[in-house]
Amino acid sequence: MVDPDGRIVVLIVEDEPSYVDALSIGLVGEGFVVAAASTIADARTQFAAVKPDILLLDVMLPDWSGIDFCRELRATSAVPIIMVTARSEEVDVILGLEFGASDYVTKPYRLRELIARIRAVLRRSGSEPASDVIMSIGEFRIDTIRRSVVRDGVELELSRKEFDLLALFASRLGQVVTRDECLDEIWWGRDLADTRTLDTHVKRLRQKLEVDPGNPVHLLTIRGVGFRLDP
Repeated sequence: MVDPDGRIVVLIVEDEPSYVDALSIGLVGEGFVVAAASTIADARTQFAAVKPDILLLDVMLPDWSGIDFCRELRATSAVPIIMVTARSEEVDVILGLEFGASDYVTKPYRLRELIARIRAVLRRSGSEPASDVIMSIGEFRIDTIRRSVVRDGVELELSRKEFDLLALFASRLGQVVTRDECLDEIWWGRDLADTRTLDTHVKRLRQKLEVDPGNPVHLLTIRGVGFRLDP
């Protein structure tokens, strides 16, 4: 990373100007520094010059395959790579992930979803501050590596989404997490056809956390805003 202010540098490798322009505006608005390349040859030059923290790499480029470039980079660098493809064929996804891509998105994508995925990949890679691995909150012990929750020595059985929500709430202990933030972090910004999906997951999580779910003391709903986890 060469940004003097310590901001995350994103290298976009994409040959469609409309995508580059829209994505650049969105990323800059979120505080990222953006560099762009329209060919693999240009990407090699930019990669050496700006030392990006993460790449958004299109699969189909005019001079070479993005998948092959991903494999080339992996020989010398562990920089996170999100593959971007206009095709949904499983082979693209499998090859990209096998050659070292951190994640993938399919065009057309939602900007909020892509930014959420960028932040998630950066957290996993250590480029953004990560939450504590083990959090002790009252009678609860939350292990974000093992993805386990223990209350008074007994492990709770949580679904993947329930654990993700709890980890999010625990990382903001005592603070309100808005509904939009839940959607951004857990559902990658997707518009749920029925927003009660979020409420259903929170309700199920509350039933597993609370002694009396009808009168919760830990996981509270802040009407019209979001949710708050108290110790």
